[in-house]
Amino acid sequence: MIRPILQLGDPILRKKSLPVQDIGRWDLHCLIEDLSDTLQDANRRFAYGRGIAAPQIGELKSVVFVDTPDFKSALVNPEIVWLSPAMFEVWDSCFSFNVSFFVLVDRLWSIKVEYSDWKGNRQALEAEGELSELLQHEIDHLDGILAIDRMKDGEAMIMRSEWERNFKV
Repeated sequence: MIRPILQLGDPILRKKSLPVQDIGRWDLHCLIEDLSDTLQDANRRFAYGRGIAAPQIGELKSVVFVDTPDFKSALVNPEIVWLSPAMFEVWDSCFSFNVSFFVLVDRLWSIKVEYSDWKGNRQALEAEGELSELLQHEIDHLDGILAIDRMKDGEAMIMRSEWERNFKV
């Protein structure tokens, strides 16, 4: 089911998500389906986006859904367990901003994430570059952190039209 995406200013986006206790239950499966459906719909509407977190659809549960050409999965109770010392700058946006502006942030070049799949099997994922950045963005949502909180400075924000003109590949 496609769910509304909460927008900047909604207090739910600033709250910390709770760990999922009973992995494998039907309600978790339904939440993951809703995240997938909502992500697909947002991609059609905004022509942008690779992931979504449960708080963005009003669920304070520690679940993210990622869909990239190299990796597609729900991550339940994800934890970043290893951080590279290398950083990189990236222009970041969010469905909770209607992808109407981008902010320049520093992200870790590579990370290792441990999580459970929707059946409760423990998994580990080593990610670098774009996937690392995406996972950091989505896991931040679970802690009530938004991309604007990571913005480098007051001048590191641009409208989507400027980003598309100057940076879109």
